[in-house]
Amino acid sequence: MKSGLHPPHGMRIPEVLLSQPQPPTQEQLDAYIRTRLALAGVDLDLLPTQPDPATGVPTRDQALRSLRSFVATVPGAIAGWAPPVSGAPAAAYAQQAAPPLLYPSITEAWTGKADAR
Repeated sequence: MKSGLHPPHGMRIPEVLLSQPQPPTQEQLDAYIRTRLALAGVDLDLLPTQPDPATGVPTRDQALRSLRSFVATVPGAIAGWAPPVSGAPAAAYAQQAAPPLLYPSITEAWTGKADAR
């Protein structure tokens, strides 16, 4: 028996499924942004629909457009960043990636590492 998933004999997998993931649509980005903001307690519907030159508050559409642009570009760049592995800042980054534990003996007991001593 072969490992992995294979379509039944004679059935073709659409090329769309074999291609790279498609970027999200504008509607998908809007739904994602509104959901994340709602989880943080922010309601975009409270922003004005018309510009207010007196306060300079962005309109609902301006805020959503700006957030859409940010979400579509910046997280990928942030996710691809890795700290340097050598040089002066490497030790500081390594410490941030694995901060010291406040109570290491309790954590070692929970993880079973205390038994190995």
